Amino acid sequence: MRLAHLHLPHTTPFARVSDIQQVLTSRFLTHKKLVHPSSISSQTTSLPNKLGPKAPPPPPDPTIITFTPNPVYTTGRRDLPPSNTCPPSSTNLSLPPALEPIRNILTPSASQGPKAEYVPTLRGGQTTYHGPGQMVAYTILDLKRLGLTPRCHIRVLENSVIDLLHGYRVHGFVTEDPGVWVRDPYAGPDTQPKKITAVGVHLRRNISSFGIGLNVTQEPMWFFRQIVACGLEGKEATSLRGVGVEGVEVDEVAHGFVDRFVERVNMDFACRETATGEKIEEVYPVQVEDLLQD
Repeated sequence: MRLAHLHLPHTTPFARVSDIQQVLTSRFLTHKKLVHPSSISSQTTSLPNKLGPKAPPPPPDPTIITFTPNPVYTTGRRDLPPSNTCPPSSTNLSLPPALEPIRNILTPSASQGPKAEYVPTLRGGQTTYHGPGQMVAYTILDLKRLGLTPRCHIRVLENSVIDLLHGYRVHGFVTEDPGVWVRDPYAGPDTQPKKITAVGVHLRRNISSFGIGLNVTQEPMWFFRQIVACGLEGKEATSLRGVGVEGVEVDEVAHGFVDRFVERVNMDFACRETATGEKIEEVYPVQVEDLLQD
């Protein structure tokens, strides 16, 4: 199996990446319908096929999109606004209760535009922030082909981040709360851990979308302090820079995450004797134009 990696090196509108992700997930779902049609009419099944069964097309390659969006607050299914999943306009913005206290940040004033966008999504989880200084990775995968259950998929994402942090001599771990956490090296051992990576995905017919947001610099911290991120009262966020890792750029972290992800999938779900998933043999770079070709 080959894995496509689309890395967007410049700050990108969140809606642009959402559109690309939607195209890719739709291709996976269309392929599933062709290979495993949910229903076939009795008239069709009674007709003889003189040409024999038609071979199904090959499945789309799994894809990881890594990027940094413009400042944006997103909500998951647990924090959707009262109306629907599409905010009607910036002047009459439908916000969930978690974002009402910062309406002034999300709406334009007479002298300037909003400091951040608001986008409701269908991923799991609650409210979080994405923006400059953060590496966001969306994984568009067929979990069955990789031999992953939904829970294993989350664990692979978490462990890939933990492996990546280990390469920077940072000890990452999971807790009963979602995401990946670290301890402040400048504080005592009994201090509360801080969240360095948010994890939230969406599944439809075992096709995954969305993924993780890993804080690289301290730039996102002001935006996190304006909300109760992921509904976790009293919990703080941090970044690689915040735990003492200097001179690391988002591009480096993006490519490192993809490498760690492939290693995890192959080690845990493709190369063991009892493994049921396909091995990822190659990662190849793609451009937006490559992915959007029919």
